[in-house]
Amino acid sequence: MARLSNFYLFAYNSFQAIGWAISLYRVLDSLISTKSFNGAYNYAGELICFLQTLSFLEVLHGAIGLVPSGVIFPLMQWGGRTHWLLAIVRNIAEVKEIPAVFITFSAWSLSEIIRYSHYALSCAGRCPYWVTYLRYTAFIGLYPVGVMGEMWVMYKVLPFIKEKSLYSDFFSRLPFGYYYFVTGVLVLYPFLWLKLYLYLFKQRRSKLGKRHVKKKD
Repeated sequence: MARLSNFYLFAYNSFQAIGWAISLYRVLDSLISTKSFNGAYNYAGELICFLQTLSFLEVLHGAIGLVPSGVIFPLMQWGGRTHWLLAIVRNIAEVKEIPAVFITFSAWSLSEIIRYSHYALSCAGRCPYWVTYLRYTAFIGLYPVGVMGEMWVMYKVLPFIKEKSLYSDFFSRLPFGYYYFVTGVLVLYPFLWLKLYLYLFKQRRSKLGKRHVKKKD
């Protein structure tokens, strides 16, 4: 059973790593082909939507104990990204072609290539230290860049949400509309992001600190 679980995790993480590598290639190709930062969604958006939706499996992995990540933090990250991607960028044409989408897609793709490659190589028992170091270090720069891109898009989309009364049917039974929901998310985003960011630093100390202790011994 353990071997089967390990093989499944290796296959899943390898698939995601390859998928995000293709996404990064398409994002960069959009820059080269259009000579602007405005075509990232047209080139890579649907693939990124698929990969991000598929990553809900990671919440389930934590829930059933297949991996030790737990549920709360994976669910927070998956929910924030998926809402931004599917409810906002994918469905609101006015923000699909702004540079913030290019910035966010680039940061996401780079971080996910590193993360999933690390997981896949760890499952195979062949993960070199430099990959582990990159996994627990690259987020320091990439994570803030991605979050800034997400917040930029949410700020830019507010007038269009208000003008078009988006998702009004869904929010009709609530005391607030989608415009105020996104405004609230935008206000809370830095605080939620900081919680996740500090959690990643805690993981970094845990994973990289062990090696430093071994070296001293």
